[in-house]
Amino acid sequence: MRIGQTIWIAVPVALLVTSILLGTGILGLGRAARDTNYRLAVGAQQPHKVAGVEGIALAYSDSGGSGPVLICLPAIGHGARDFEDLSRRLSPQYRVLALDFPDQGDSGPDVEPPSATRYADLLSQFIDQLNLQSVVLIGNSIGGAASIRYASTHPRRVKALVLCDSGGLGKPSLAGKLFIAGFVQFFAAGRRGAFWYPRAFKKYYEHVLIMSPAREERDRIIRSAYEIALPSEQAWRSFAKPEENLLPLLPKIQCPVLLAWAKQDFVAPLKYSQPSFSLFRNYRLEVLDGGHAAFLEDPNRFERCIREFLQDVAVPS
Repeated sequence: MRIGQTIWIAVPVALLVTSILLGTGILGLGRAARDTNYRLAVGAQQPHKVAGVEGIALAYSDSGGSGPVLICLPAIGHGARDFEDLSRRLSPQYRVLALDFPDQGDSGPDVEPPSATRYADLLSQFIDQLNLQSVVLIGNSIGGAASIRYASTHPRRVKALVLCDSGGLGKPSLAGKLFIAGFVQFFAAGRRGAFWYPRAFKKYYEHVLIMSPAREERDRIIRSAYEIALPSEQAWRSFAKPEENLLPLLPKIQCPVLLAWAKQDFVAPLKYSQPSFSLFRNYRLEVLDGGHAAFLEDPNRFERCIREFLQDVAVPS
């Protein structure tokens, strides 16, 4: 058995065992997390902009300019700052916007729990509010899943998709359900304030963002462990819902798709997602170094890939 397969099986099993021990009282819970704001350091940095969508203050960064619009959507528990370096690299040729999802970064709370479906709906209203007629969507993890959902219902507005280790592309299976259930229990323990959770979360994230260029952002995410536990728990619960599987939508995607996958990913392993790639009408696959976000972990190669892709699909710089 390969190391990647071992991790993919061992992690959720370990998390499920932990949840059982918690339920029986063998492992105690610490005090609830303090009212901290570490998540702000992960989100859109000041001076950022705010869009009011359904009463939610959605923070976002905007590089400005009149070039083609790229909208960046982060993974759960991450934020607009993930794309800060990419924005610097692509501006001013492109106008780069990066969003903080509700209850993450500097965005306000939402009355609905996170899911790719919910985020696609908020994205639609965000794009309408800014009156953006043509966009390229760059989505990581749940942000990629939301991008696919939006593109499937707004084909005329989405010029291209860049999917970075997107969620929702694996074929449903018992192993997948167990994997998701383990993470739900893990994040639920964080939401309850388990004393061991920050250290466990740190170990977990050292396997998520593994390359040195992502170290600073990884450390910021790790500090926010308690704060992002609730949206992470809710998002992982949504991953198990049949309606969140994206396979039926992939043939409906009309625009070109760049799949920029981190080859060491154990959260969305390439081998489990790749069989679905052929359902896209027009795609190319680039396998880069990293654990879950190649734009953070392998930024030079990612920049080359996305520039070539955008030029090839006639999104001028």
